[in-house]
Amino acid sequence: MTARILDGAALARQIRSEMGQRAGVLASRGHQPGLAVILVGDDPASSVYVKHKVTDCHEAGIRSILDHLPADTSEAMLLARIHDLNNDPAVHGILVQMPLPPHLNPQRVIEAISPLKDVDCFHVSNVGALMTGAPRFMPCTPYGVMKLLEHAGVPLAGAHAVVVGRSNIVGKPQAMLLLQASATVTICHSRTRDLADHCRRADILVAAVGRAQMITGDMIKPGAVVIDVGMNRVPSGPRAGKLCGDVDFDSAAPVAGAITPVPGGVGPMTRAMLLVNTVEAADRAAGADQNR
Repeated sequence: MTARILDGAALARQIRSEMGQRAGVLASRGHQPGLAVILVGDDPASSVYVKHKVTDCHEAGIRSILDHLPADTSEAMLLARIHDLNNDPAVHGILVQMPLPPHLNPQRVIEAISPLKDVDCFHVSNVGALMTGAPRFMPCTPYGVMKLLEHAGVPLAGAHAVVVGRSNIVGKPQAMLLLQASATVTICHSRTRDLADHCRRADILVAAVGRAQMITGDMIKPGAVVIDVGMNRVPSGPRAGKLCGDVDFDSAAPVAGAITPVPGGVGPMTRAMLLVNTVEAADRAAGADQNR
């Protein structure tokens, strides 16, 4: 068996094109979608991510505002800038790139963003709405995973999904979205006993634990769909330093029925769903203006 490759990069291009069409319609009505991205400091990985996000916006006809603030920016200054963006009607989405410098409280910063513009879906009110099954937005990475599964025609109702990882950004919301799609969900993590046994029971295995190549082929049920959310570096050997996921692709691909590559799988979908959330926020704002 050789796994079918789930090409997130190709699907993301399709979604960007669709968002470009929606953004064009909104712009013609005087509501061009706008996304503000705040980058504090000069973290190399964050700088690359932000550059990609700005490029995606331009491709989709979304106005992007990049605020690159010095690493010693005070929390008061950052919160004041978020306040200004909250009150700017031309800005429909606000994203503060994580991680922040250590002197800044990330939760306080996230909670300062208007829930109506929280396109990352990190604000506690948006997380609560997701938990109740009535989300305003969906977190970009789990949303992207759901779109990949939908596009691949993977049946979710009644399937056993195992999510390895319990983060607030991926693991927990991913489990909620799968549960809402009528999958039976098991949440595992780095301290789960008999992790391999849990993984081998999965029809759909989502690896989001943040450990390079932790999930190996002998932990995968033959024919399972494997979604690799991880973004790591190979720790040693001839490929040391190369990008890799949480799944050991070489041993997993001969066993799985379908699998996402790293890079080119979930990563592009995360950025694409950020555009979807921004356009959706702009659409809602346009509707609210018409109803006034």
